[in-house]
Amino acid sequence: MYLGKCPYCDDGQIEVRDKEVRAKKVKLYACSNAHWKSSEDGEFFELREDATCTFRIWQNSLAKYGKWLTYNEIRTLLDDGELEVEFLSKKYGKKIYYKKNIVLNREFGVSVLWD
Repeated sequence: MYLGKCPYCDDGQIEVRDKEVRAKKVKLYACSNAHWKSSEDGEFFELREDATCTFRIWQNSLAKYGKWLTYNEIRTLLDDGELEVEFLSKKYGKKIYYKKNIVLNREFGVSVLWD
């Protein structure tokens, strides 16, 4: 499944790849020109020598804020370059929802704009 055009290279498409990390199934949104290899234990992923693009966003990259990214959110992020998402904090035993904007980041996939 393709989600859109890659913002980092001319001819790549962002595709959905199923990965397993620490015995959990996670989606990796990556450029079709980003070819990955994993370590023997399957815990570490790095680019192969034939990769021509580095675009990738892990579905659970914002999990510490109570957010897993969906297909539609990735599509919007690719089209607009910025996206407002709702986070969840469980501070002091209370659930607190708050909204922040995220943007693409070459090193980490996405970054939160903290104002």
